[in-house]
Amino acid sequence: MLDRAIAQGRLLSRDVRVVCGAWYPLIRFRCRAQPSRWVPVADWHEGMAASLAAGVRSLGPRVKGVFVLVADQPLLDTEALGAFGEAARCFPGQPAAADYGRHPGVPAYLPRGLWSEVLALEGDRGAGRLLAKAGATRLNIPGVHDDIDTPEDWERIRQAVSRKGLRARQSQG
Repeated sequence: MLDRAIAQGRLLSRDVRVVCGAWYPLIRFRCRAQPSRWVPVADWHEGMAASLAAGVRSLGPRVKGVFVLVADQPLLDTEALGAFGEAARCFPGQPAAADYGRHPGVPAYLPRGLWSEVLALEGDRGAGRLLAKAGATRLNIPGVHDDIDTPEDWERIRQAVSRKGLRARQSQG
């Protein structure tokens, strides 16, 4: 799944960083695709906020914004994801996020102007409320609801990914 998430990240940027906490060395070893940089999170047990902060802190002073993806959404529509990236690049000061109906969520684009607020987040919360408060542009990205939270989700999505992979290989051959 992480290999797929790295490929999704490459649709948005050449610089793909993987923020990783628990099981970091094993995950890095088992990952076939390699990101531009691994960002270990020592305080990963403090929640999503610690991971977001580590990712933001790993970026340089000229970066205008950061795309945030998660590894448990392997069925994101690649065309919609590409359009999401283009929209963020056209308006680099405007936050953007996937539309979940009542709230914004990942994938998300966090412009530099929000980073101080991202760094102030605590606990096991992502930037969803911050994105809502900032008036993030919400975009439809099919596949956002196909995330993996249970063993049943894993089996359903594993089969869907296998079917997609087979179709992709057939269309290339």
